[in-house]
Amino acid sequence: MPDWTRSHAARIAATAVHELEALVGISSPSGDRAGAERCVAVLTADLPAGALVERPACSTAGNADDLLIRVPGTGSRRIVLVGHVDTVISHELHQPLHPDPDVPGALRGSGTIDMKGGDVLALGVLRALAHDRRDELAEVALLLVTDEEWRTAPFAHAARFAGWDACLCFEAGELDADGRDAVVVRRKAAGTLEITATGVAAHSGARPDDGRNALLALAEAARVVAAHHDPAGPDRLTAVPTVLHSGEALNVVPAHGQLLCDVRADRLDAFDPVMAAIPREVGGATLVVRNLRAWPGMDAREPAAPVLARAGASLGRPIVPASRGGASDASHLATVIPLTIDGLGPLGGGAHAPDEHVLEDSLRSRAEVALAVADAVLRQQQPDAPGPGVG
Repeated sequence: MPDWTRSHAARIAATAVHELEALVGISSPSGDRAGAERCVAVLTADLPAGALVERPACSTAGNADDLLIRVPGTGSRRIVLVGHVDTVISHELHQPLHPDPDVPGALRGSGTIDMKGGDVLALGVLRALAHDRRDELAEVALLLVTDEEWRTAPFAHAARFAGWDACLCFEAGELDADGRDAVVVRRKAAGTLEITATGVAAHSGARPDDGRNALLALAEAARVVAAHHDPAGPDRLTAVPTVLHSGEALNVVPAHGQLLCDVRADRLDAFDPVMAAIPREVGGATLVVRNLRAWPGMDAREPAAPVLARAGASLGRPIVPASRGGASDASHLATVIPLTIDGLGPLGGGAHAPDEHVLEDSLRSRAEVALAVADAVLRQQQPDAPGPGVG
């Protein structure tokens, strides 16, 4: 392992728990401006010399502005590091960082693995690249957004980074079945289908047949969606009804309702047949279908392969490619940066759950992986001249 990787991984590990404790100590559910601003204050408290701080508008109107930290250089390579500070955990259920009573060596707390642990590592990589002012580097930027978990608006930042050399995203890391460090180079496209039903209310005992049952219409829509579930098919499509709201009283035919369905596939276009198959009328109740949020898929297997091979050789242990079904902002940036590598965060588990945790030892081992990947990006051959930096 090169001295550069070893020494900076040690520096990151030395401060990571303290920084993670500060970040996880802040309750920052998506949409909470005060929590996001407190996270930004923590993340900007100890920046390298020459770092420039910007607050670009969040993709979601009304949210706290996102955070962009830039460190310019004199070389030709441009790398953007990506994370998010929002969580799905409410203020009432928030847990600060504390030792996990069930998992030895684990630190439990809200947002630890999704993805404040990754934010800490990303900040460490930024500091490492800035500390040595690598000759290859034209600019390294760290983009931390405040709305990743519940965003339905289009992602606002992709065009700004079009043509950059690499995007490194710090969602949770993983090991493969053989215990090797893995990073994510392929993700499914993701959508949230909303089906709303409008029927006619009627007394369910006195004159039920005068009503038009929105609940039954949504039940049929759920059946149709589930019938398209085909994870072993050509698009690896999963189609899962997940939330149903309908009915206001025991003795009233439901006149309104909403069904949400989670759909994922290799292509966004794979959702079109699912939406087209949902009937627009069932038993006199009308149905309206729309895709509330569409996240593109990513497939960086080809451009990432030589980088991972070089990084693994440098590190002295393999770094292998992995696929993941969950959505990530890496997918948005992969549409404009072919070399996009995700899953560079620490190891852990329990995302979105009370037992969410990171493995403390992985803060160093995964810092080594992230630094090795960043170093491999800087050392790869570049045939084209760089474009302008952000700004």
